Amino acid sequence: MVQQYKLDIVKNLVARLRDAKAIVLVDYKGINIEQVNELRHRYRTDHVDYLVQKNTLLKIALHELGITELDEYLTGPTAVAISLDDEVSPARVLAKFKTEMMEDAGYPSFKVGYVAGHIVSPKELDALATLPSRDELLAQALGSMTAPLTGFMAVNHGIIRKFLYAVEAIKDKQADAS
Repeated sequence: MVQQYKLDIVKNLVARLRDAKAIVLVDYKGINIEQVNELRHRYRTDHVDYLVQKNTLLKIALHELGITELDEYLTGPTAVAISLDDEVSPARVLAKFKTEMMEDAGYPSFKVGYVAGHIVSPKELDALATLPSRDELLAQALGSMTAPLTGFMAVNHGIIRKFLYAVEAIKDKQADAS
């Protein structure tokens, strides 16, 4: 007989995973509790849900959502990072944590990711982690779109400025002649 608390855990997991833009499975073995707390803090700051749950309960919750592709990765110590806002945040936070806190020790490591309905390998997650944030990409795109207009305005201002200098020089020349 299934215990009620396990059903509640699965129900909670389904609610957390339902609208996820990114689900990243993390092998967290090798890190101590202080490092886990720091990683949780970084994820929380970036609006990413980070939790450790039994693989079987996580598998049941994923199956309720129709996600069966992650079954083979749900072995051993597994944590899950869930982002509802940004597809890249879970990968970026872990990569930055590994660089700053773990000095690229190789752990914790990505097992697999599930981004926009597709399986993403650990190598692809590492590549995603190097991308700028969504806001930075939007700012770069906006800057690229406004650059021609800004250049056009600068050229027009230069022409007007030269015209005014020429008028001023003519006025000064006429004043000297009188």
